[in-house]
Order: sequence, then C-alpha cells, then structure tokens
Amino acid sequence: MVSMVAGSNAALTAENPDLDTAMIGIGWELVPSRGSQSEPVSMVIMCGQDGRALSDSHLVFFNQIASPEGSVAFAGTEDREQIDIQLNRVPESVGKIVVLVYVDPDVRGPGTFAAVRNVYLRVADNRDRELLRFNVPRENMDKINAMILGELYRHAGGWKFRALGQGYETGLSAIAADFKLKL
Repeated sequence: MVSMVAGSNAALTAENPDLDTAMIGIGWELVPSRGSQSEPVSMVIMCGQDGRALSDSHLVFFNQIASPEGSVAFAGTEDREQIDIQLNRVPESVGKIVVLVYVDPDVRGPGTFAAVRNVYLRVADNRDRELLRFNVPRENMDKINAMILGELYRHAGGWKFRALGQGYETGLSAIAADFKLKL
C-alpha cells in the first residue's frame, strides 16, 4: 500500500496490470455536536480531456448513483462511501474522474468541514486489497465547504491517481464554475 501526500501521483494500472475495477473508499469522522452538524456528501465528476464535466449526467452522487454507461457507481458503505470504477468500461471521452466531498447546505444549512476529522480516500482492487491511501491534511477546515480529494486520470494508455485535498470556501458554486456544470 502506498501512502500519498497532496500533489503526489501513483501509477495504478502500470503497477497493477490486472486492475480492471478500482474501488474508491472515502471516509471521515464527525465530532459530535448538540447543535446542527455538517453533512458531508461524496460526488464524482467524469471529465473530458479539457477538464470539464462531460455533462450534468456524468455526475455520480446520491441522486444519480451510476454514470450513464454504468462504469462508475456508488457501491457499498464499508467506508462512509464506496465507488466502483470499472476502468475498462469508462468511455474513451473521459480523461479524468474527479472525487470530491462537499457539505450539503440543504440538509442542515450552510456549514464547513470544521467538525469533520480524519478525512481519507483509498483506492483498492476488487478484492479490497488497498493499493493507496491519502489522508487529507487538516488545514483551514473551518473555512472549507467543498474539497476535491483526488482524481483518477488517463496516462500513457493506463490510469494514474493524483492526491489533491484542494478545498473550496464557496462550495458547489465554485465546483460548478471550475467544471462548467449547471448545479
């Protein structure tokens, strides 16, 4: 298992040539509160080579749990969220698959990641053998309400993973602007 830091890359398919399904596990802990509490929500955006979302139907989240062709789908809850990506079924038009978490303002009102601890993303094979793990640094969490954890991207005929931990203070509106979405 490879432990990653923000900005680092790992060759998934070059180092694991039999990898045809990658499971993305996302987890966090919430500090108990007597008042309203943030509700983190996971989302995946399938992007073209230009870095933009292919379309609004290429978002995978709680209201749309699979991509149009079924190559990306929410699968289990052994972590807080699990997403299966069938790498050989991802359309050629997809250049990268972005994994993010945001604080849902519709559930308990506006919030931040201040009460969210130990955020991680892990990539495992179809036997749940962990290939890599990214423990997100806890910087400025009291200001952040959306965060790109990492991305799977095509490289030299295979797939790589980049750990990011890029936070946003303006939530889904910033995500929509960056990826040209109509959220």
